Amino acid sequence: MKANDLYKYILSGVLILGASACEETFAPSTAIEETSALTNAGDVETATIGTYAVLRNPSYVRSVHFLTEFPSDEVAQGQSSSDDLTRAYRYTHINTSSHCTNFWGQAYKVIAAANKIIAYVPDDASADLKQLKGENLYLRAMMHYNLVRVFGRPYPQGSGAGPGVPILRDGLSDEETTGLSRSSVKEVYDFVIADLLKAADLMSVEKGNSFASKEVAYALLSRVYLYKEDNENAVKYADLVIESGRYSLVDGTNYQGYFKMDPETNPETIMCIRHTKVQNQDFSAIGSMYFSGDVAGNPAGQGVSGWGEIYASEKLVNQYALHPKDLRKSFITPYVLNGVQQKNLKLTPQTPMYYVNKYNLQESIINLSSPVYLRLAEMYLNRAEANAKLGKTTAALADVNIIRTRAGLSDALYTSLPTGKTALDIVLEERWMELAFEGHRSYDLFRNNRPMTRNYPGTHSLNNTPTTNVNQTVPATDARVIFFIPQSEIDKNSKLTQNP
Repeated sequence: MKANDLYKYILSGVLILGASACEETFAPSTAIEETSALTNAGDVETATIGTYAVLRNPSYVRSVHFLTEFPSDEVAQGQSSSDDLTRAYRYTHINTSSHCTNFWGQAYKVIAAANKIIAYVPDDASADLKQLKGENLYLRAMMHYNLVRVFGRPYPQGSGAGPGVPILRDGLSDEETTGLSRSSVKEVYDFVIADLLKAADLMSVEKGNSFASKEVAYALLSRVYLYKEDNENAVKYADLVIESGRYSLVDGTNYQGYFKMDPETNPETIMCIRHTKVQNQDFSAIGSMYFSGDVAGNPAGQGVSGWGEIYASEKLVNQYALHPKDLRKSFITPYVLNGVQQKNLKLTPQTPMYYVNKYNLQESIINLSSPVYLRLAEMYLNRAEANAKLGKTTAALADVNIIRTRAGLSDALYTSLPTGKTALDIVLEERWMELAFEGHRSYDLFRNNRPMTRNYPGTHSLNNTPTTNVNQTVPATDARVIFFIPQSEIDKNSKLTQNP
């Protein structure tokens, strides 16, 4: 059975049951109880696919999305919610955040499962086993990186000297595992980079985009180096992905339907968290917060699903409106009832409502999506940002123009810098429009020492009842640009220190 077929088989069978097998096998903290042993290559492959399946768990994929995307200026919360996502949106974090607790626990489950395979497979194993070891090294790196982004300060603030997260290496004893302290941000980044480099060296199979491969490791390396401000390496690894020939930008109407198509046929996606038709999460899906209606966007009718509490911000809507030809406007859907654009009556001033559909309508199923973690457009924009910081303005603008051309803006390309703007300004603006709702924006601003400015209607006024005071500015140095370590983890491990 091929890997892709085995993956679908397992996910539609045992693992689809709420990922119950993973829940029974792994404890909720970094103390992992191993209840089974690896004995052959088949075990390694099955266990690896099971580890990928943990990424599908709403406790991971939904929570990490809320934590990384909702602090941005791309979204507006239209009403107060009892869900902990409200605190992520408002920057009013608490140390008992359910989404932080979920994310922390699930991420370390993935790491612990990956460690089991990393320790089992020797470096001189067969090519098939090397591939699987490389995939698990990638997964371990991906989880540590996601954790340090959420719980550790941006790398440029102190050159990574601040506290990051515990590094869960393979080969640790139970006592060592349950008493880990926080490594520095720099130490976590160095560990992630070492894992990704080794993973890329071991992997030789071009698997589908729901699995790791050499180019997937290169793509994440490009992002990690960019966040670390190692611009030369950010360019190097973006080049390796772009020049590999494995991926191509989706254009025209195909681009407008990018997030609705079967992800396995999407030539731009480098890695996604694959969900199939039988795995529609309905109200527990990411898209349930962005959308409420049937497949045509109607607010009533058969198949209605979703809360629709988070909308595209007026700020981003207005940015897209500057260029009527911008195809990226198709990723926001006007909420229209009986031919009339609806406004959020709970906000003052009232504002037109635009649903976000990047996490809805895959294969025409309302809340089905395969969240994209890495795609080719980001590689062009990583390279553009790195070149902008290296003083290579012409190269930076050239990559921005590639993305703008694909977006239908061939008549609005940059031949020179506009008055009053730097190359970095241009790149960050393009990243904002291209990668909106994909969990990049707040990190793009804060790691570049820029504030998050929300000057549009929403509940970010910090009051339970929205007022006419709709402005919120969060400086990059604010304590709450990162989240508290879950108190439940500190209660288990006294060596963990809390963020200020």
